Amino acid sequence: MSATATVTSTRKLVEQLRCEVGIKRLKVSQAATDLKQFCLQNAPQDPLLTGIHPNTNPFRPFKPCLIL
Repeated sequence: MSATATVTSTRKLVEQLRCEVGIKRLKVSQAATDLKQFCLQNAPQDPLLTGIHPNTNPFRPFKPCLIL
């Protein structure tokens, strides 16, 4: 590796570290607790958990019209 490539990669690394220093960090246990609370609060509105009512389902198959 040449000296200029080393200097360039080091500068990129320092720039990345400067950007990351301002990021607010959370403990994993706190993030997991927040995620669990969010999921439990929004579970009643989640169509993957509760299902979609047949009248409001936009993907239901259309019934043909029958005229007698």
